[in-house]
Amino acid sequence: MTIRIGNAPCSWGVEFAGDPRNPPWQQVLKDCAGAGYRGIELGPIGFMPEAPDVLGEALAEHDLSLIAGVVFRPFHDPSKWDEVRDAAVRTARSLSAHGARHFVLIDSISPRRAPTAGRADEAEQMATEEWRAFVDRIKAAAQIGADHGLVPSIHAHAGGFIDFEPELERLLDEVDETLLKICFDTGHHSYAGFDPVAFLKRHIGRVSYMHFKDIDPRVKADVVANRTDFYKACGQGIFCNLGQGDVDFPEVRKILVDAGFDGWCTVEQDCDPTLEVSPFDDARANRSYLQSIGF
Repeated sequence: MTIRIGNAPCSWGVEFAGDPRNPPWQQVLKDCAGAGYRGIELGPIGFMPEAPDVLGEALAEHDLSLIAGVVFRPFHDPSKWDEVRDAAVRTARSLSAHGARHFVLIDSISPRRAPTAGRADEAEQMATEEWRAFVDRIKAAAQIGADHGLVPSIHAHAGGFIDFEPELERLLDEVDETLLKICFDTGHHSYAGFDPVAFLKRHIGRVSYMHFKDIDPRVKADVVANRTDFYKACGQGIFCNLGQGDVDFPEVRKILVDAGFDGWCTVEQDCDPTLEVSPFDDARANRSYLQSIGF
């Protein structure tokens, strides 16, 4: 069993490829390696070069493996399917070109769900036919990843239509395990108001990939009570350094070790790039914390 620790461009504030606030992709690679990580995610397609020789040379320069890519798109919106499919195809091609394994699907934030992030009892639910078509789009995107030799997985995310534990488990029941695994994000599960440790214990056999994220419980209580926008909540520090929030990472490690988990666990500390934060310092502190508990 080997558990390897990586990081992701979102820890440097990179959520969308065209955001002018993004740091240079070369700087993200340099910082990631300098903070002690040996692997990194692709980030939103278009942030890093899609030309395999260009990115491959840069990864090799910093002794980094490409771990995964995320299709963070509006699966909930049928009118955006062409956009979603294009992102899925391009992401899958980029990942397969560099020997990456994990193809992560996330329903992006919906205006219908953003106001109720963290409050399952208030959140709007899809009607039966809408849900069925939504699941079909997720299956179609997963198949794109599988056709490129990747391992597709679903990732719950605050403000989307796969946010709360019952929605995630419903999807898992309706999509064959051979097609869709779980990318389990500890922080988003806590943000949604559920216990990440309990969920991980129940579903560890279907978890192919991990995102390590921690949640400041005081900020969480405030943003839920005030119906704060997800990205504003990031700016308020809802995603704190690992070990400083409400996720029990020593217990997470125990579950992974006991199950013989073999693969990558990636740190994701979403941040607002306009604020006075140091992603490099946070990345280094998170790596040190994980080492201190045996990762």
